[in-house]
Amino acid sequence: MTTAPISLREMRDSDLPVFWKHASDLEAQQIAAFTGEYHYDRGLFDSHWAKIRAHPDVLMRTVLADDEVVGHVSVYGPSDEREVTYWIDRAYWGRGVATAALTALIGLDGSRPLHAYAAADNTGSIRVLEKCGFVIAGHERGFARARAGEIDEVVLVLT
Repeated sequence: MTTAPISLREMRDSDLPVFWKHASDLEAQQIAAFTGEYHYDRGLFDSHWAKIRAHPDVLMRTVLADDEVVGHVSVYGPSDEREVTYWIDRAYWGRGVATAALTALIGLDGSRPLHAYAAADNTGSIRVLEKCGFVIAGHERGFARARAGEIDEVVLVLT
């Protein structure tokens, strides 16, 4: 695996069209499984991001690799239920970008515990989370919009 050097920066308005391209990637949606309505509608997408950017408890960063916007990482939620999320351009999967970006984000947010959720068959995402120190704490079933049904989900925690 070749690790692309990454950096995190504050989100800019110019990042939104790139984020939309990533979020509307049908293959990535299938693998992530848990998508929102905003993954399928640009107007809802823009509204969703406006809410995220306006919320003071969200720590969100744009991920840069090879000097290009390749995704985003964030921590959000109340102090006892903080959750991480990330979305990386599929062209950068398997190159250590998600792991490096999540590691950097965790370093910016000292709150613990941090929670994460992944489709049980999304081994890549589970591997990223485990490399960042998360451990599997449980299993649930949840509705996966991208797969139009309930699937198994893994709950991970970083303490």
